[in-house]
Amino acid sequence: MDLWSFKTSYHHGIEKGIPRYFRFLASWPVVPTIVISVLMISFIFSYTIMSNFSLKTAALNMKEESEGFWRQKSERKMKLVLPVFPLHSTQEEVDNVNQSSLIPPVNVSRVERIEWFKSKLPEFEIFRSDNLTERFHGRVLEFLNHKCEVQFFMTWIAPAKSFQRKEMLAVESVFKAHPDGCLVILSRSMDTEIGYRKLKPLLHRGFRVLTVAPDLSFLFKNTSVEAWFDEMKKGKKDPGKIPLAQNLSNLIRLAVLYKYGGIYIDTDFIVLKSFKGLKNSIGAQSMDMMSENWKTLNNAVLVFDMNHPLLFKFIEEFALNFNGNKWGYNGPYLVSRVVKRVEGIPGYNFTILPPMAFYPVDWENIGELFKRQKSPVESGDVEDTQLQPSEKSYGVHLWNKRSSRLAVEEGSVMERLMLNHCVICQGICSS
Repeated sequence: MDLWSFKTSYHHGIEKGIPRYFRFLASWPVVPTIVISVLMISFIFSYTIMSNFSLKTAALNMKEESEGFWRQKSERKMKLVLPVFPLHSTQEEVDNVNQSSLIPPVNVSRVERIEWFKSKLPEFEIFRSDNLTERFHGRVLEFLNHKCEVQFFMTWIAPAKSFQRKEMLAVESVFKAHPDGCLVILSRSMDTEIGYRKLKPLLHRGFRVLTVAPDLSFLFKNTSVEAWFDEMKKGKKDPGKIPLAQNLSNLIRLAVLYKYGGIYIDTDFIVLKSFKGLKNSIGAQSMDMMSENWKTLNNAVLVFDMNHPLLFKFIEEFALNFNGNKWGYNGPYLVSRVVKRVEGIPGYNFTILPPMAFYPVDWENIGELFKRQKSPVESGDVEDTQLQPSEKSYGVHLWNKRSSRLAVEEGSVMERLMLNHCVICQGICSS
C-alpha cells in the first residue's frame, strides 16, 4: 500500500488538516517518494499525539469537575446525617480563649472590677444563648427518657482540651458501677467535635453519656437566682476575686438537680460502687471526733430528688448572699450554712452521710494515694486507715486543686483504684 492509498483511506478530517506545502511536495515529481513518506508519517504522528493530549486534558478536567460535584454533594449529604450526639464543631473556638484573661485582676476596687467584667462579658461563653442552648431542655429530656438506672450530672466550664485522663476516669467509673446509668455533662466546650471524640470510645460501647451546652436562663428561671443571673449577665454585679466559672459551677449543679433530680458528682470524683438506693443525701467532709457531729459539708457529691426543698434553700442562699471574694463561700460553706439552719425542721427529709461515704481521704492526705507504697504492710495501712472503699465508701474525691499535678506512681493505691474502676482503661494509668 503506497502513501497515497494510505492517505485516501485515513479519516477525511485528518486529510483536511494536511498543510498545502505537503500536497505541493507530493505533486512534485523530483522529490523522492521516501522523503514524502517520512514527512507525512511525522505529521500524522504529531497530530495523533496532540489529539490524544487534548482528549486526556479534557477528560481530566471533566473528572475534576465531576469529583468536585460529587464531593460537594457528599459534603451536603454528610451535613444532614448527624450522629445521635451532635458534633458542634463551630463551638470549638472556646478552646482558643485565653482562660487567664477571664481571671479577675488583683488589687483593684470593686468598681474597677465591675468595669473589667463588663469589658470581658463577650468572652464568657457560658453566658451566650444561641440555637445550641435553646435545644438544651429538649435534648436532656430525650436523653433521660431511656430508662436510666440512675442519672448522673457533671459540669465542665473549662476548655475541652483540658478534659484529660483524670476526668475520663471519673466518667468511666460512673459506668463501671452503673452499666445502665446515664451521665449528662453540662458543658459548652465539650458539646463539640473535640468533646465527642474524647467520649467516642464509651459511646461506641453503648454507654449513655451526653454532653450538652447548658441554657442557664432556663435552668435559673422561676428560682430566686433568676434576677441575680440577669444582673450578672448584664455586667451590673461584682463577680468577685474568685473566677466566676467556679461559682457558676456551684450554682449550676444545684439548679440542674432542682430541675431534673439525680446525682451530681465533680469531675475529680471516682465512683467505687453503685449509688442506687441513695436518696436525698449530702456528705460531711469533716466530723467532730468528740461529739461525732459533722463540722463541714461538701457539695462535690449531691443526691437529690427534683424540686427538693433543700435545693431550693441552697439556691436562695446563693442569690441572697453571693460573695465572689471568698473561696468556697458559695460552695461547701454555703451548703454547710443552710443545712445548719434547717437541720431537724420537718419537711426537708435528707440524710447527712459521714466523710467515709464520699470523702474517705481528706485534702491534706490525698497525695499519699498517689505514692508508691514501700511495703504491703504500709499499703494495707493506707487503705485501711484512709480509704476503706469496699463497703463504706461510694467513691473518692481527689481534691483536684491538690492532686492535679501529682503523678500516679506504680504500686500506689491510686493505681489500683484506676485499674479497678475504669471501663476502657486506655491511657488512664499513664502518669
